[in-house]
Amino acid sequence: MKKILILIMVVSILTTFVSGCGNPNKENDTGYKVVATTTLVADLVKSIGGEYVSVQGLMGPGVDPHLYKASAGDVKLMQNADMVVYNGLHLEGKMGEIFENIEDSEKVILAVTQGIDESSFIDFVSSPGSFDPHIWFDVKLWKEAAKTVAEGLKELDEEHAKDFDISLEKYLGELDKLEEYINQRISEIPEENRVLITAHDAFNYFGNAYGFEVKGLQGISTASEAGTSDVRQLAKFIVERKIKAIFVESSVPRKSIEALQEAVKAQGFEVEIGGELYSDSTGDAGTDDETYIGTFKANIDTIIDALK
Repeated sequence: MKKILILIMVVSILTTFVSGCGNPNKENDTGYKVVATTTLVADLVKSIGGEYVSVQGLMGPGVDPHLYKASAGDVKLMQNADMVVYNGLHLEGKMGEIFENIEDSEKVILAVTQGIDESSFIDFVSSPGSFDPHIWFDVKLWKEAAKTVAEGLKELDEEHAKDFDISLEKYLGELDKLEEYINQRISEIPEENRVLITAHDAFNYFGNAYGFEVKGLQGISTASEAGTSDVRQLAKFIVERKIKAIFVESSVPRKSIEALQEAVKAQGFEVEIGGELYSDSTGDAGTDDETYIGTFKANIDTIIDALK
C-alpha cells in the first residue's frame, strides 16, 4: 500500500511538471516574456502588447541608462525572454555588446528607434553621425517608436496581430491628446520665456518640436561631468537673459544644477530651481507619472509653471 501511494505521488508530480512545460516562455499563460530596458520602453510595450505580454523592466524609475551596467541576473532575464526591447542610439551605452550576444533566430531583439528615419535624429555636436537618443521628448517620434513596437509584437505573436493594431491606434490617439495638452500649456508663456536649462542635454528633441531654446550643463550622455568653465559660461547666459528658473533631473544628481545656481548668484542674479524633470525614466510606480504620458504631462506642467 505504501509503494502504491509513493507511485501516485510521483505520477502527480511528473504530471504537474509536464503540464507546466508546454511553453516555457510563458508565465501562467499571462503572455510572452518581454524584457525592456528603461521604464519608458517598458511602458510603451505594455501599452501596445496589453494582456498578451508579460513585461519585465531592467531599470527602475530614476535610473540613469547612460551609466547602467547589466547584472548577471539581467543577462539571464534577456536570454530567457521571447523578446528584448531597448531604446537604441546608444542610450544604454554599456549594454550594446549584450544585445549583440543574445541575438538568435528564436528571439525578437528590437530597438524602438530602428524604424525612425535617420533624418529625424539630432546629431551630437561633437561627433557628427552619432545621434541623440532622447527621441521620446518629441511625441511625433514616440509615435513612430510605437509603430515599431507593434510590428515587433506582431512578429512575436502573429495570432494577435489585429489586437496589436487596435492597441496601437488607441495609443496613437492618446498621444494626439498629449500633444494638444503640451501645445496648450506652452501657449501660456511668451516666446522669449521659452528657454529650458537642465542638468544634461536630454531635451533637444523637446526644444526642436515645441519651440524652446534648450541648454544642458552636461552633454547628451551623463558619462562626463561639466567643468568649471561650462558652469561659468552657462551662468553668464542665465544672467544676460534673466532666466527665471533652471531644472534638476530625476536621473541626474542635483549637485551640478545647485552649483550652477550658486555661480549665477555670484554674478549678482538670483535664479530659482523650478523643479525636478523626468529625463531618462518615468515617475515612480503607483503614481500618475508612472507612464510616458503621465511623465510628459508632469514635465510640461513643471516647466510652464516655473517659467510663467
